Amino acid sequence: MILPPMEPNPVRRYDREGGKHVHGHAQVLFGIDGTLHVEVEGRGAWVDASSGLVVPPGASHTYCAEQTARVLVLDDLTGPATQRLRRFALPPGWRQGELGIDTVVETLLGASTIRTRRRLDLEALGEHIDADLHRAWSVADLAAVCCLSPQRLRARFAQALGQSPLAFVRARRLNRAEELLRRGFSLEAAALQVGYSSASALSVALRRERDSGARDLRKRRAFLES
Repeated sequence: MILPPMEPNPVRRYDREGGKHVHGHAQVLFGIDGTLHVEVEGRGAWVDASSGLVVPPGASHTYCAEQTARVLVLDDLTGPATQRLRRFALPPGWRQGELGIDTVVETLLGASTIRTRRRLDLEALGEHIDADLHRAWSVADLAAVCCLSPQRLRARFAQALGQSPLAFVRARRLNRAEELLRRGFSLEAAALQVGYSSASALSVALRRERDSGARDLRKRRAFLES
């Protein structure tokens, strides 16, 4: 594999639809977060936090991101691994900088091809959760929304995010709770809206997970408004 000269920042942000275009060189996309939908020669594919995609030389393609997606994009790679369209699995931990760029490319392009499978649409799942935050979500409930078994959902979450499905729910609850508290809601009112049994339970969760509390969030709001 021949590596191209590295751009100053090969991580790109996509938040809209792009027109159809063609490169004379291969392009390899490594998903960081969000989901980037890509159509290559009329074939649909996507890149997310668990996968990468090879767009071979001369293949017309377009992209679309319904919400912001960040993708590591490398151009001008050459070698047998770049000559055909394929999605491949990303090994855990590569986004944390544990590998140098040379090792990243060699490792990722040598990763196993992902067979066709149901896409884990984290954006859609997040919307379902946000619309019903006070619900006592179980892994089985979340799996049903994604049309996956609970076992497959746990595995896909571990691969894509390095966390459990219920940790994903908890993070969204706390995100909303922090937003409500910054807007001046009481702990009791915020807890009721986001699915915590009491103000004290929400307070403990904020301290444990975010190292913050209602007073801290209100002080921050007052400072920003001053």
